[in-house]
Amino acid sequence: MKRSRRSMESKLFNRGYQLGAGGRSQDICPHAKPEHRANWMAGWRAGRGDRLSGFTGVAGLQLTPI
Repeated sequence: MKRSRRSMESKLFNRGYQLGAGGRSQDICPHAKPEHRANWMAGWRAGRGDRLSGFTGVAGLQLTPI
């Protein structure tokens, strides 16, 4: 059975979100390509915003992107 793959954009967004919600710095972005960095930073900003809004721990489970 074939497995469907997630797009690179969603992977980058999710990884950025996880690190942003975890309180990590945006300086640790590992990507140099502008389009990859833009997706990672968008996820980081969303995660950081959720962290600052108080959606951490159990309260943030419904917000975590899949």
